Amino acid sequence: MLTWVLFSLLVHAQQRPDPQPAPETSEKFKLGMAGYTFVKFDLDKTLEIMQRCDVHYLCIKDFHLPLNSTDEQIAAFHAKLKAKNVTGYAVGPIYMRSQEEVDKAFEYAKRVGVKMIVGVPNYDLLPYVDKKVKEYDFKYAIHLHGPDMPLYPDAEDVWNNVKDLDPRIGMCLDIGHDRRNGKDPVKDLKRYKSRVFDIHIKDVTGASKQGYSVEIGRGILDIPAFVKMLRKVGYDGVCSLEHERNMDDPFLGIAESIGYFRGVIAATK
Repeated sequence: MLTWVLFSLLVHAQQRPDPQPAPETSEKFKLGMAGYTFVKFDLDKTLEIMQRCDVHYLCIKDFHLPLNSTDEQIAAFHAKLKAKNVTGYAVGPIYMRSQEEVDKAFEYAKRVGVKMIVGVPNYDLLPYVDKKVKEYDFKYAIHLHGPDMPLYPDAEDVWNNVKDLDPRIGMCLDIGHDRRNGKDPVKDLKRYKSRVFDIHIKDVTGASKQGYSVEIGRGILDIPAFVKMLRKVGYDGVCSLEHERNMDDPFLGIAESIGYFRGVIAATK
């Protein structure tokens, strides 16, 4: 009798329908993962967690694919991603303090096969970045860092420095750091939408340098308003989770953040 019950349960489990598509499936924007989330883990673990969270877009960091990688290493990297149904959509953030470092970053992105660099160039290098963007026909998204460093503290600063440059130079809008610098990411997305090429999603505890990163939904950001603004401006890039809490063991926080963000997408349709 017990054997029959177990067999029945197994058959019933096998007949259960697959889960419904992720809530963002019908949106213009996509949900992804910023490579920095996995700074303490190798690529295999990164892809395992992404697969378990049903996330399919990765911004590639150089600790997973170094700038001096050979063509064979790049091919093997992409093969691993493809096996897990993950696409590497950009590289970075990459810090650039000289023209030589700008050259290396653009050539790296070309060899990796992406069309966008998330970068942090010194201000004086922007004219050279402008030249390289024209040469390579890449998008270049400047990552902002809030009050933690003098380069590009918020979206307004990025805008003021790129508005007169090639339109392919814009920003990676990190909504947590933007808020920590006293700005409103919802308003900034609306105001600077033409130059928002990538987005890092997270939540923070305060609108100051003392504010720190927490799971999405546990901080002060108005995530429902942000999701609604994504739709309003027609953002069609990636919203990548950059989880920066408990980074030795971030997995529950990653799952909670992804689940909350998807819940907001479903609830605000």
